Amino acid sequence: MTGFLFELSFLLAAPVWLLMIFAPAWGPTARIAGSPLTVLPVLFVYVALAVPVFPELWTAVSSPDLGSFRELTALPDGAGAVWAQVIAWDLLIGQWMYREGRRLEISALLMGPLLVLTILLSPFGLLVFLGLRAVRARQAGTRSLNGAPEGGQARR
Repeated sequence: MTGFLFELSFLLAAPVWLLMIFAPAWGPTARIAGSPLTVLPVLFVYVALAVPVFPELWTAVSSPDLGSFRELTALPDGAGAVWAQVIAWDLLIGQWMYREGRRLEISALLMGPLLVLTILLSPFGLLVFLGLRAVRARQAGTRSLNGAPEGGQARR
């Protein structure tokens, strides 16, 4: 059962990722990516995996040290719970990146691979996105100072 729940955690998040990557301009994608409720199914999987190992989980988070965390992740349900938590938080980060990318008018051709990187290695994806976001925001500010509306071209 643990293996099934482990797999299920990503399968529940995958449709949202697929929409953000392959249908970023489709109307429902923005509504779906704008909702934090997308992580609820993954969080239900987390709870199902975390409850059986709650004493070990509590020890690992209430008095964190490498040994107690290692003991938690050595348990199948413990590793599965950590995985489901990572999947849920990665999805929330990806949804925020998607919305910010749309707001800043970052090309979907750039955001798609960046979201894939975030699925695989979210800290790296987030760091790259934060750098890109800073550059894009600075460019928007410069355009705004030069008389162009934010996110657009100067009027003539």
